Amino acid sequence: MKRKRRKKVNYEKIIKRRFLGFFIGIIILFSIVLWKLGEVMLVKGKDYQKDLAILTHANVYGTSSPRGRIYDRNYNILVDNKSLKTITYQKKKGVSALEMIEVARKIAPHLDLEYQRLTTRSKKEYFFALNREYCDSLVTEKEKEKVVKRKMTQHELNELEIERIPEEKLEYSEEEKKVAYIYYLMNKGYAYEEKIIKSDVTDKEYAYVSENNELLDGFNTKIDWERVYPYGDTLKSILGTVSTSSQGIPAELKDYYLEKGYSLNDRVGLSYIEKQYEDYLKGEKALYEVVSSHETKLIQEGSRGKDIVLTIDINLQQEVERILGEQILRAKSEPNTEYYDHSSVIIQDPQTGEILAMAGKRYVNGEIKDNTISILTSPITPGSVVKGASMLVGYNTGAVHIGERMLDECVKVAGVAEKCSSVNNLGVIDDITALAKSSNVYQFKIAIRVNGQEYFREMKLNFNQSSFDTYRSMYHSFGLGVKTGIDLPVESNGYTSKDKAAGNLLDFVMGQYETYTPIQLSQYITTIANGGERLAPHLLKEVHSSSETDEIGALESTTEKKVLNTINTAPEYMARVKEGFKAVLNSPGGYGVGYMNTAMRPAGKTGTSQSFIDTDNDGRIDTETITSSFIGYAPYDNPKMSILVTSPDSSHPNSSTNYASLVTYRITREITAKYAEMYGIN
Repeated sequence: MKRKRRKKVNYEKIIKRRFLGFFIGIIILFSIVLWKLGEVMLVKGKDYQKDLAILTHANVYGTSSPRGRIYDRNYNILVDNKSLKTITYQKKKGVSALEMIEVARKIAPHLDLEYQRLTTRSKKEYFFALNREYCDSLVTEKEKEKVVKRKMTQHELNELEIERIPEEKLEYSEEEKKVAYIYYLMNKGYAYEEKIIKSDVTDKEYAYVSENNELLDGFNTKIDWERVYPYGDTLKSILGTVSTSSQGIPAELKDYYLEKGYSLNDRVGLSYIEKQYEDYLKGEKALYEVVSSHETKLIQEGSRGKDIVLTIDINLQQEVERILGEQILRAKSEPNTEYYDHSSVIIQDPQTGEILAMAGKRYVNGEIKDNTISILTSPITPGSVVKGASMLVGYNTGAVHIGERMLDECVKVAGVAEKCSSVNNLGVIDDITALAKSSNVYQFKIAIRVNGQEYFREMKLNFNQSSFDTYRSMYHSFGLGVKTGIDLPVESNGYTSKDKAAGNLLDFVMGQYETYTPIQLSQYITTIANGGERLAPHLLKEVHSSSETDEIGALESTTEKKVLNTINTAPEYMARVKEGFKAVLNSPGGYGVGYMNTAMRPAGKTGTSQSFIDTDNDGRIDTETITSSFIGYAPYDNPKMSILVTSPDSSHPNSSTNYASLVTYRITREITAKYAEMYGIN
């Protein structure tokens, strides 16, 4: 066999070819690297530098800047800021706990501080800083090994040591307690934050720190602020409060504000207007760049918060509060007023929902105290003021027709005591007279028809849930028994009964079954006054930009009226109710004649209701009282104002005299006369 001749392989050529390919590959890869490097350095260099700056430098905010001012509708300042001399501390890089304590010892004799607030925890932290070797002996070797094995952090180990410090080790002299308290203030919050050690310091304290800040490493002086009230306590409870420099954010609000980007030592609105409009009123804090763990560099100066203008007329508010106080004191000198202690007033613009004045006053141990918050939170039994809404239910369901006449007689249904109007037997009356003279019987007979029955004496009144639902739905559409939408953070719903006795329907329609807050009753009368629009009552009128001068800043926004719903009824039915309310104050025999001067062309409704109270605080209702109320508006043909006045427990029937105080009448008449004097009658 012939063998195949092997082809001669040129290994040298193959090696050269592979080397050339490898060399070309290296050149390509190197070119890509150079291209990428050029892109990073030349094309995207600035972007990467920005990203690096973000990763290596954090921005933080300084302490709270002054808040915006609060004005009344006529641009009178209600809340302003006052400058305060303040002593601060900011920890510098590399300063130890012992060095901080040493500085605290230097400054302590020169500051007057309420160090009695020093807590046990703060005392233990102070002891821990001074006695590290002793504290180290309070933990076991096994517990120390856990730190080495990363089963426990050093911070957790330190917490164990602090927790185990015996109480007897915390007996300090008064001087040492002050040092410990200063040390606590120096460590409060984050390390890079400026701490408020004391606000509103004396000139002597301020001068000492200013002149010796080189010796008092980290201590300095600055001008802080606090809220001031040019009109004293007028409206103060509704204006609300702000946390102090030392308080910062209260513990119960910590999570809420930290989520919004606040710091623990920020000053925030704690209640009512200050809390409701925190986002406007808060100042813009100075912005700093954190250069190191203890050093910062100012990037942007802070600025005062935005100014807000309220709907309140402070001059009218002052008069309302004065009249309330005087009339409550007068009433307390009258018979049958031993259980009476407060009255409330609200004046609104029924076309916009703006609150012009809102005040409550309470008699406490011979003195008049503010009670305005009860307007939002304390329901009352309204009485006959609700009969406008009740009448609309009758019209809407066809249970009564405009002008229909009925006999006013005492009504008796099976199982329920006889029920009459306040004046027995008004005779045959129509719907206007029924409102003018507050006929309970007229409403009873309508309610029985709404319930699907016709009245006859000793009839059995069937329970019909839909009847209650029909009335309650109408009441709710006026704001009775539901939240009004007022721009404040606290408001009550009132009380809705679940008692299913059929006879309660008769109590419902005359305002003796459920309770409503004064602000709900005010919303109810403004809805009638404007012809059927339920408007959210509001206190904010305008927002203005921050100003660096004493003048208010530029207008940024205006609060528009907010229509929550429109009453579901025919225009002629609403007009008929308004005609009835006009008769209450203007027709002969109307139960509201005299409450408002007829020159104002008023309309409205009085209300008297049974109330029940616990007089001996044993948890049991034991005494029946009378609550008097009034709702009204003027002029009736073009309403400019509405008013609500309530006086719970202003008299009681179980006494030797039947005298009933006219405190609600006097308050209404005097305040509306003052309104007419200030605003005129058009």
